Amino acid sequence: MAFSLFGKRDKEPEAPTADPQTESRGFFDRMKKAVARTRETLSESISSVVALTREVDDASLDDLELVLLASDIGSLTTIEIITHLRERALRQGINDGAELKSLLKAELRRILDRVAKPIAHPATGPEVIMMVGVNGTGKTTTTGKLAALYSAQDRSVLLCAADTFRAAAIEQLEVWANRSGVALIKTKQGGDPSAALYDAAAAAKARSTDILIVDTAGRLHTKSDLMKELDKMRRTAEKLIPGAPHQTLLVMDATTGQNGLQQARLFTEAAHVTGIVLTKLDGTAKGGIVIAIAHELGLPVLYAGVGEKMEDLLPFDPASFVDSLLD
Repeated sequence: MAFSLFGKRDKEPEAPTADPQTESRGFFDRMKKAVARTRETLSESISSVVALTREVDDASLDDLELVLLASDIGSLTTIEIITHLRERALRQGINDGAELKSLLKAELRRILDRVAKPIAHPATGPEVIMMVGVNGTGKTTTTGKLAALYSAQDRSVLLCAADTFRAAAIEQLEVWANRSGVALIKTKQGGDPSAALYDAAAAAKARSTDILIVDTAGRLHTKSDLMKELDKMRRTAEKLIPGAPHQTLLVMDATTGQNGLQQARLFTEAAHVTGIVLTKLDGTAKGGIVIAIAHELGLPVLYAGVGEKMEDLLPFDPASFVDSLLD
């Protein structure tokens, strides 16, 4: 790559090319730091489940089941994992804790890889990305960070402040637009979100913008009228830009665990969610929610928030996540 993940492209032809292995290692280190609390809890618990020299037995797997539940992997997902490990133990045996950890890593990768798929980008821009989720998950902040990430990749970005209900949401997104150096289309607080989206879509087309990111209201999943409004926004986008929205990303707070999963389940049904952005992954010991999302919602985590800074939004990589979790 000719540019770092968040740095500007160097236009000089003699500039050295970044080492892919160095970039990959840097990403792994950041992910490992982000899941440190989950890894410490999980690794310590797994080590206590079985001594490294003792063969893994049925009681050990019962103990592992409790460990996985404590990391918020969820009951349905945990049952599937433990069932597969029991079958392996009956067929071939599991020699020790090291082999158990290796087999567990393979199970987690299998679940994550099952939902991983390339993002279907449109052949021509603008690509429309709608950000949805309840208040408090970090949706507006994540919208700004995502704009910065794309802008750092030399892609033109336009933000649409369509969260017209929450006080100061428009001003908050405006701050992020200024930080990342991208344009913003907004309306007054209490205005029609679909009208704001219409103006933003028209502007994105006129300016030949690569990506339009739409920050929607942090609607409560119990209010059907707000869900209907989100559907109206989808229809508005489609009128101006065929196939839009091309992505609908649900922003989830990792610290909410299974409660957040229930919210996500309802949003997925109403909003046609295509992927998850998981925020505050660095602030929880229950990072296993990533696995539960993949297994129970059938959706991939596409980005992970790992801190407060503008560059602390990482494209999610299943292999790095699992290795970081059980290294």
